[in-house]
Amino acid sequence: MKVLILGAGNVGKAIAWDLRDEFEVWVGDRSQDRLNSVRDFAETIKVDASDFDSLVETMKEFELVVGALPGRFGYRSIKAAIKAGVDMVDVSFMPENPLKLRDEAEKAQVTIIFDAGFAPGLSHIFMGRIWQEIDELREGRIYVGGLPKEPRPPLYYRITWSPYDLIEEYTRPARVIRNGKVISVDPFERLEHVQVGDFEFEAFVSDGLRSLLESVKAEKLEEWTLRWPGHLEKMRVLRELGFFKPEHIDKTLEVITPLMIYKSPDFSIMEVVGRGTLDGEDKEIGYFLYDEERGGFTSMARVTGFTAAIIARLVAEKGCIFGIIPPEILGMRIDTFTRITEELADRGITIERWENAPPGDS
Repeated sequence: MKVLILGAGNVGKAIAWDLRDEFEVWVGDRSQDRLNSVRDFAETIKVDASDFDSLVETMKEFELVVGALPGRFGYRSIKAAIKAGVDMVDVSFMPENPLKLRDEAEKAQVTIIFDAGFAPGLSHIFMGRIWQEIDELREGRIYVGGLPKEPRPPLYYRITWSPYDLIEEYTRPARVIRNGKVISVDPFERLEHVQVGDFEFEAFVSDGLRSLLESVKAEKLEEWTLRWPGHLEKMRVLRELGFFKPEHIDKTLEVITPLMIYKSPDFSIMEVVGRGTLDGEDKEIGYFLYDEERGGFTSMARVTGFTAAIIARLVAEKGCIFGIIPPEILGMRIDTFTRITEELADRGITIERWENAPPGDS
């Protein structure tokens, strides 16, 4: 099968590497330097995702497309895949709602799985599994972060993904469920100090629930993104001063991006917790994930890219129905949930399930 990966950044490279032995893998990007970095295990093709018609024609040459582009290209890429009549798996953090394209995808008889990365992605898959394991879900929380093991001042963060999508987390209103209703809140409405695993973090509410807002019913449902102490207050000040406005963002990133590029191994951490009732009794179920940089890939590239690659295999095997499919559906199905989590474990990513008390609690 001929597969096109859109984007030759860290995540796209990990996807291509993971699929290299089973598929004819091509990687498309507009940067020749990035394309050169994947030539050891993939064919390359120049692609400009901003040119919709050209993107459609390129996609027609492939049987499966995996999108690993910044969020601003995600929705357009899915529309192009539908027009080209090709299945697609996408990891971009797009602001639009891909479910609006459901009818078009079903009519074209293509399968599109969006938000198929780490968070959103695995976060939804875990919550989908919890949704199946509890009779009535009262509250669900997602804690997630991708962080440097050795944070450096002044921002205590290392960029391992799109800097534009990073800033989007701090500016996009976060949709959550409170008192059974979907509302939008300021990501910086409050900062919390939380402990996840053996670490203590700062956390802010983020707009990662997306399709879970429609597929999971609960009194309270929120996603919280984790950062090392000292980062969030600086980002809040920059936002309040207007540095993240569209007319200033390019210049802002020119200044702050170099402060977040340095050598330090990164790690990824996630805890997804659901509280409710099972057989009339209170029940709490959680999934914990931990991973570190290794094998020449950042941890963020591993947990995002390897997840997308595993899901791409499911689509290639025609294991999913036609239409636009949110990732939590893969968690609600025990067969696909088991396949994804076991294959991630095979790649050295730690996943633990617990009931009523997180690992290490007494």
